[in-house]
Amino acid sequence: MNSVALSYNNTALRLPVLSVSSPDESTNGARDNTVAGSALLLLDNRTLDRECLAECLVLHGLGSEVLAFGSVSEWRSNKDLHPPVAAILLNIGGRKVTDPSNTSEITDLVTEFGPTPVVVLSDLDELAQILKALECGVRGYIPSSIGFDICVQAVNLARAGGTFVPASSILSTRQITVAAGEVSRPLGGMFTQRQEEVIHALRRGKANKIIAYELNLRESTVKVHIRNIMKKLKATNRTEVAYKLSDMFPVEVGELEKSGLPQQLSS
Repeated sequence: MNSVALSYNNTALRLPVLSVSSPDESTNGARDNTVAGSALLLLDNRTLDRECLAECLVLHGLGSEVLAFGSVSEWRSNKDLHPPVAAILLNIGGRKVTDPSNTSEITDLVTEFGPTPVVVLSDLDELAQILKALECGVRGYIPSSIGFDICVQAVNLARAGGTFVPASSILSTRQITVAAGEVSRPLGGMFTQRQEEVIHALRRGKANKIIAYELNLRESTVKVHIRNIMKKLKATNRTEVAYKLSDMFPVEVGELEKSGLPQQLSS
């Protein structure tokens, strides 16, 4: 049965690394050795939450001591009594990173402890909060909805030089992009959507009649689009259009079929 020895020093709760026997003891031991020798500084102004979180992190194999303080100033006044800090875990609870006071607190923390990684633990799993935290320079954003095992891995990832971001934020970004109808359009800044469609057809060597049929346009309208495209590119014929677009947007070069270059525009 595991036991945790607690020793209080002013407002700090110091939890030593556990010695746990298991079938994977050799593997766990190797992992513990990579993170031993320095401590995690846990900052949380709520005493009960702070102490419970500290103990659970140790019990779930953090592999290093946890120094739990209510604020960085409390730690600062006693730092000579504790081992070096390898990472900081700031538990902000339901506070928003985007609030100016919290933004300032996190930024100051990152600045003071740099390059020691700072990780934020929050009750909020909102994309805006995550992005703001990363903007402040944190090396991880952990929503309280995840389990302790993942929390421990996220902290150790930050200590190893990585950055932890919850998968939910990536999915949210994708959903927002899809909902907004934002599709990558490398030609969008120069041509209209209809002109882009004509350009794609031109680069495949399609004749005006085929382009008109596929885009449900009159052939005369297609010719107008082509002339406008040529004017924007300062090209004199369709072949020059294809070459210039290939130079400007090399990502799309593969769209040009091997059937030959587009024929010169006939008036």
